[in-house]
Formats: sequence, structure tokens, C-alpha cells
Amino acid sequence: MSPLVGAELARTPKQLYRYLLRCCRLLPSTAMQTHYKHAIRQSYNSHADEDDPERIQMMIQRAISDADWILNKYTRKV
Repeated sequence: MSPLVGAELARTPKQLYRYLLRCCRLLPSTAMQTHYKHAIRQSYNSHADEDDPERIQMMIQRAISDADWILNKYTRKV
């Protein structure tokens, strides 16, 4: 599964945050959705003071690939 439509548009932390919350809607159970939404909020808040543009872009790319991996893990057909 490739990243959701809009992954290439997540260039700022706020855009990434919204993209990741949209990804959560695709998870199969409400408990998983709640867990990952909480993790996304925590990570967003803990990195709010990051000001190095290169590091921010690296974190955005990593978050998108991690979200893709999680969606593949939980939505894979057995």
C-alpha cells in the first residue's frame, strides 16, 4: 500500500499532523485509532520547538513512511 493521497503535500508540521490523523481513520478498530491519535498528538507537542528545516523535513518523511508501515500492518488482507 502506498501512502495516502496527500502525503506529498505534507510539507509542514501542521500539514503532517492533519495527514496522520486522516491515516488513523483507516485503522480497523476504535482502540487503535485512539492509541495512534494520542501518539501523534504527543509527538507533535514534543517536537513543537524544532526549528531546523532539514531536521523537520527528515522527521516528516520518517513519519509518512512509519504511517504507511502501520497501515500496511493492520489493513493487510490475510
